[in-house]
Amino acid sequence: MSKLYFNYSSMNAGKSTLLLQAAYNYEERGMNTLLLIAAIDNRAGKGRIASRIGLGADADIFETNDDVFKHIHNVHETKTVHAVFVDEAQFLTEDQVWQLARVADELKIPVLCFGLRTDFQGKLFPGSQALLAIADNLKEIKTICWCGRKATMVARLDADGNILEEGDQVVIGGEDTYVSLCRNHWRKRTLAE
Repeated sequence: MSKLYFNYSSMNAGKSTLLLQAAYNYEERGMNTLLLIAAIDNRAGKGRIASRIGLGADADIFETNDDVFKHIHNVHETKTVHAVFVDEAQFLTEDQVWQLARVADELKIPVLCFGLRTDFQGKLFPGSQALLAIADNLKEIKTICWCGRKATMVARLDADGNILEEGDQVVIGGEDTYVSLCRNHWRKRTLAE
């Protein structure tokens, strides 16, 4: 039975590394994978998934108005797809999450999604909210705060390294823009001492 998986964490926990490793495991066994990444995230280049430790792979991009079920179905008709991997899954729409559920249910292809659970204000992303609600399997990928406790929150930084409390939900950035914190230090807005 194929399932819809959601692997979530805060920033810099190794989500993309784990995605690329799992995809490699399928490919090493002669199985075809389909990698997807949100078009909005072009930090590694358009249509590219990359990890901070140097791993990378090309991926198909999805926009918020794309029918991902149709895309996956079309690819599957030309070559058998054994697994679908979605990076930056927080940027999926609720409809797209349901489309991915259809991929697992109707096409019998496992779908492994990797993404953030919450934004810098502690609010769920739409894609993450839908995945938390309907995914068959939820797995937290752990990382740590500067204090050594489990980091579950993300803080956004301004150009001077100060924590921002307001702004657009989506601002693409890496370690210079975001830092993962435990809930206590996120709540207190305390960076490493």
